[in-house]
Amino acid sequence: MKFLPLLLILWFVPFHGGAAASEPAFVSEMAQFPALEAARGFDSVGEKLAFRAGRQPFLLVATVIFVLAILHTFFAIPITKLSHRMRHEHEAKSGADTVSFRATLLHFLGEVEAIFGIWVLVLISAMFYFHDLTTVQGYMMGVNFTEPLFVVVIMALASTRPILRFAESCLRFFARWGKESPAAWWLAILIVAPLLGSLITEPGAMTIAAMLLAKKFYPLRPSPAFAYATLGLLFVNISVGGVMTNFAAPPVLMVAQKWGLTTTEMFVHYGEKALISVLASTALYCLFFRKEFAEMAVRAGDHDGDGQGDMIQKQRPVPIFVTLAHLAFMAWTVAFAHYPPLFIGGFLFFLAFSQATAHHQHDINLRGPILVGFFLAGLVIHGGLQGWWLAPIISSLGEWPLFIGSTVLTSFNDNAAITFLASQVEGLSPQLKYAVLAGAVTGGGLTVIANAPNPAGQALLARFFGDGVSPLKLALAALIPTIIVGLCMMFLPDRGIEEAFAPVPEIKITP
Repeated sequence: MKFLPLLLILWFVPFHGGAAASEPAFVSEMAQFPALEAARGFDSVGEKLAFRAGRQPFLLVATVIFVLAILHTFFAIPITKLSHRMRHEHEAKSGADTVSFRATLLHFLGEVEAIFGIWVLVLISAMFYFHDLTTVQGYMMGVNFTEPLFVVVIMALASTRPILRFAESCLRFFARWGKESPAAWWLAILIVAPLLGSLITEPGAMTIAAMLLAKKFYPLRPSPAFAYATLGLLFVNISVGGVMTNFAAPPVLMVAQKWGLTTTEMFVHYGEKALISVLASTALYCLFFRKEFAEMAVRAGDHDGDGQGDMIQKQRPVPIFVTLAHLAFMAWTVAFAHYPPLFIGGFLFFLAFSQATAHHQHDINLRGPILVGFFLAGLVIHGGLQGWWLAPIISSLGEWPLFIGSTVLTSFNDNAAITFLASQVEGLSPQLKYAVLAGAVTGGGLTVIANAPNPAGQALLARFFGDGVSPLKLALAALIPTIIVGLCMMFLPDRGIEEAFAPVPEIKITP
């Protein structure tokens, strides 16, 4: 188990890093900004932002660096193409046995999963320039890496052979209604898997859905438009599919406890609308690409339901006890998603179990999960410094502007960060709370950075998109499903919002 030392380091470092460093001044001041602005009589968003930037210039620099990182993602594909051309030119000139440093460097700069980590180096350099090493240490020690660590573990578990075989068997039940045609599998994966995200968490659902699409759909060579439409629909459906419970979707987790949202309330106010939007969006795309489905059925050779071409058919079965053990490890990870020592410790036991049952397993490839975790860790580091401008904007908007603003801002920042910042704004009405959460889940499919599971989906499916996934084409592909979700969230009738989002009473402990 050559990767066991790495996992031991992942488990040990975040929780045994030594003495806690002091909180940087710019972090503590972000919490003090509202009181300072009230004392000075600043009311407009412009006045508040100017005051904050003048008080802490580093925060403005941090936002500029974050914007540059986002722009970098749009140039990832051209950079990758350039690296490939330089590599071919180098091989033609010097032979295939030599390595071009420039081509390798450009390839690294074109890796989407590495971009935010690369710009973290720039951010840390700027932080050191404006402050000192102690400030850098204090900020990094205060960053919560629970979500990136959880995504690494749940991706690794969800991509194992027993879990995928189990998920495939479950979805086959629905696909059989359409004789297991490409359209039937496509519908089952894009409807059932996202909705299961409310139970197995969105990252788990994304991993399973993406790997099944890589097996059942993308090898059938869909057109580029259909390939992007499927990816955009997947991201949108996953983003809204986890809102039927109060623990599965990252943006819901950020506010569930503080706003007192139960699973029942989430299902009543969001879940029913999510279900309708997932069905409507998927049905619309299915009808639009129905001719391509007919062509894919011919290429698949399985349009009559005889099972030909199913990669699972000739594989040896997985013993039931192995599948049950994997499901137990998944359940443990989901149950303790907020306690890294427990779910990472459980993952170490899983690695031992997988080694003991290796003849029933695929080789566990941690490269993808770790890259996705690296991506999210970089996003968390950058995102922790964006509250200085997000909070004033959120607090200044009405219901509809807040919904639209939350949807748009989610595209440029993780939707969990949006709802977390909203939870810190005092005095939000129930309607505004509903709007900001609805907007956060609505916009979760527009970009790779909009929702935590999206990088996992991109990492698993990027090989079907030539040199990589285009951010612009992804946004266009996800636009129609996003509009449908937004219409469902804001126009379908709803009652009891005031009761659901009523202030949670403080528990007073008397001596």
